[in-house]
Amino acid sequence: MKRIAVLFFLITLMIFPLQTEAASPGGAHHFGFKKSKNGQLPSIDQEGFKDIVQKHGAIFLGDTTQKELYLTFDNGYENGFTPKILDILKEKQVPAAFFVTGHFVKDQPDLVKRMVSEGHVVGNHSWSHPDMTRISKEQIQSELDKVKEKVAELTEQKEMSFLRPPRGIFSDRMLGVSKELGYTNVFWSVAYKDWDVNDQRGGGYAYEKVMSQLHPGAVILLHSISSDNAAALGRIIDEARQQGYEFKSLHQLTVKNY
Repeated sequence: MKRIAVLFFLITLMIFPLQTEAASPGGAHHFGFKKSKNGQLPSIDQEGFKDIVQKHGAIFLGDTTQKELYLTFDNGYENGFTPKILDILKEKQVPAAFFVTGHFVKDQPDLVKRMVSEGHVVGNHSWSHPDMTRISKEQIQSELDKVKEKVAELTEQKEMSFLRPPRGIFSDRMLGVSKELGYTNVFWSVAYKDWDVNDQRGGGYAYEKVMSQLHPGAVILLHSISSDNAAALGRIIDEARQQGYEFKSLHQLTVKNY
């Protein structure tokens, strides 16, 4: 019985390694916000992390006095819709940011090349999509360096300055470490549950979810694995422009609001 208990402990240790003090998740947050409604700006005032987001210069909102929009996509893996998304962006001359993982870069090098060649920002979403509040500073750097180096190897984008933490999980320490490594963390102010590929509801649903939250200075998060997003994207762009909005690159985001 004692041998079984020891064996169980060793197996548990391999699966859930003991954390060092430096890798402690103390103070970890999962990003969330009060959504825009009836034209009011979204808010993180009640979320308990506004001070550290602001302290480290992470992005939540752009200039809320201007009708500017920042379109961003998370690309953890390819589900067949990124080529269509890129086609629409090219046709409508809209810049976007794509946050890619190591898996995506290895699996879809041609799409990564196309993103860069067509003028989009490729951002870092980590190599293996870990909870970065639970790993050491050295592990964080390794996660980010691998993506940056692989993208630089494949494309003309030799620098990488934007990061989206996997699953939106972050901490004061994690934001500080990534900032030291030259990254601006990019959160979002427009989003909906679009990542479940088994719960897609059509382009009209995606259109309504995005447009109902639209506001000046919005950072829009969409997942490229969503068929709904691919179906709605062109209409979202057209209607936003009809409302007087301009789509900009993250490199043009010079005013941050919280």
